[in-house]
Amino acid sequence: MSAIVNCTDRQSPELLEDTGSAGKAFKPGHRWKVLGIGVAANASFSATFAGIPATAVVLRQGYHLGNAELGLALGLLGLGVALSELPWGLLTDRWGDRRVLLIGLGATAAWLLVMAMLVVPTRSGIPGVTLLSASLLVTGLLGGSVNGSSGRAIMGWFRENERGFAMSIRQTAVPLGGGLGALVLPSLALTFGFGAVFGVLAGASALSALFAWRWLHEPPTAGEGHLAAAAVAGPAPLRNPDVWRIATAIGLLCFPQVAVLTFASVFLHDFVGLGTAAISASLAAVQIGAMVMRVWSGRFTDRHSNRRQFLRLCSALSALAFAVLWLLVLINPAGGQLFLIAVLPVVLIVAGISVSAWHGVAYTELATLAGTGHVGTALSLANSFVFVGFFLVPVAIPGLLHLWSWSGVWLAAAICAQIAWPIFLRPA
Repeated sequence: MSAIVNCTDRQSPELLEDTGSAGKAFKPGHRWKVLGIGVAANASFSATFAGIPATAVVLRQGYHLGNAELGLALGLLGLGVALSELPWGLLTDRWGDRRVLLIGLGATAAWLLVMAMLVVPTRSGIPGVTLLSASLLVTGLLGGSVNGSSGRAIMGWFRENERGFAMSIRQTAVPLGGGLGALVLPSLALTFGFGAVFGVLAGASALSALFAWRWLHEPPTAGEGHLAAAAVAGPAPLRNPDVWRIATAIGLLCFPQVAVLTFASVFLHDFVGLGTAAISASLAAVQIGAMVMRVWSGRFTDRHSNRRQFLRLCSALSALAFAVLWLLVLINPAGGQLFLIAVLPVVLIVAGISVSAWHGVAYTELATLAGTGHVGTALSLANSFVFVGFFLVPVAIPGLLHLWSWSGVWLAAAICAQIAWPIFLRPA
């Protein structure tokens, strides 16, 4: 395993006040500002790629979409990220975190503002599914810049025994943004329309870009040779089989998570019969639970050095949770028993949390394998697999619903989680 080495591993806090590669002086606590920027950037984009699907019921009604058209539109948002992740990651390793994050967040904010003005239903007309889908595809292409660049910055600023915790905090931004999106965006869409939805999301990306411009810089180093040694440690990630294994397992385990993010609102509305407020609360509970578990898991695995065991355990527990959900839906095909109506949202919340608790640990292990000079590429490779899921899952779910109803959807989710279990690396 290639060890990640950076300035904070060998320098005292006092040395961190020396100038960095950009000639700027940093205090010891500056790395927490960098972490805060990573959280803000990921939360703003998570509010987009997880918050827009939370409006699925309103989106379907407002744009006059069928389930298949809804799945296509939401899927293309994920496809855009999947296609752009690796190029953005390679640019991050070449250009640095600051430049890529500023370009990506600024362009995302500008595009969402264009959507708020031109791609919303009005009294004079409703945008077609082609325009909506293409617009969401571009949103994903631009937003793919956030994941690899913010992750590389955090891995560069934190010590080895802090990285699991720091990356897990960064990964809480995904459920944080998604949870805020789930709470706010459906009601916002109902009350003020999708112009307000896209406008708020544009403002969040612009604010994150402002934070990055103010505080995100390359970490101070002990010398150019130090960075060069870190950059060449171990094989390049695209030629490292272990990196590919973890990236593949991350992608597979995200498939059931994407099913929850994109179609849980439809499931709770159509099958369980919940209203908008109850659906938003349920999705927010998933995201809040995921945030708590991600922070805890990062600290826990830093202390016990058991990242690989934890990842395999999460795969097994997720498979079990979705299998229980499948059985409950199978037992209650008509949605008529009050007991199951009360239980189904709870089981869905538990399954959603279990399949979302491991991200910070997985990305830390992946970045450690890749080495400092290749963090952007490695994280972007994993996110390419993740967002392939954001494309395939929403497109596949309507077909599964047609063939096997919701029982088929949750059984497929359980199978994906089970397949990921043996692909994750065994403890060294």
